[in-house]
Amino acid sequence: MRLTTKGRYAVTAMLDLALHEDQGPITLADISLRQGVSISYLEQLFAKLRRSKLVESVRGPGGGYRLSGGPGAISVAQIVEAVNDSMDATRCLGKGDCQHGEVCLTHHLWSDLSARLRQFLNDITLADLVSRDDIQRVKTRQDNCPASARQKVSELERII
Repeated sequence: MRLTTKGRYAVTAMLDLALHEDQGPITLADISLRQGVSISYLEQLFAKLRRSKLVESVRGPGGGYRLSGGPGAISVAQIVEAVNDSMDATRCLGKGDCQHGEVCLTHHLWSDLSARLRQFLNDITLADLVSRDDIQRVKTRQDNCPASARQKVSELERII
C-alpha cells in the first residue's frame, strides 16, 4: 500500500477547492500558487477527477473548477481512487495468488489492513477536513501569503 504523490496532491487540490468554494469556480493557477503543485500536474489530476464526476469545469471568464455536490458528499477515498491510487496493502493486489498462485501466509492480514484503510478514508469527507481548526489556520496563512511570494515559490519548484 502506497499513497502516492498523485493521491496526496489530488486530496490537497480538492480540499483547496472545498476551502474556497464560496469564491465561485477556482482556477488551477490559483490552486497551483497556493499549494505549490504545477499546473500541468493539476491538469492531469483534474481530468481524472472530472471523469469521476467529483469536479465540474466552468468555462469562460471567471471559469475554473468547482466541486460536484457539496464537500460533505465527497470522501477522501473517492478522491484517491479517482486518480487510480491503490489502497491495497497486499503484494498480489488482492487477487490471492501471492505465493505460487495461492494465498500467502500474511495475505489476510494485509487484506484486512487495506479494508480498514479504505473505510477510514471513506469515513472522512472534505467537509470534515474543512471544519478542522488546524486546516483553517493553514488556509489563512496560505491566503495571506503575498501572490508575489507564491509566484517565486512556484518558479523555484519548476526549476527544481
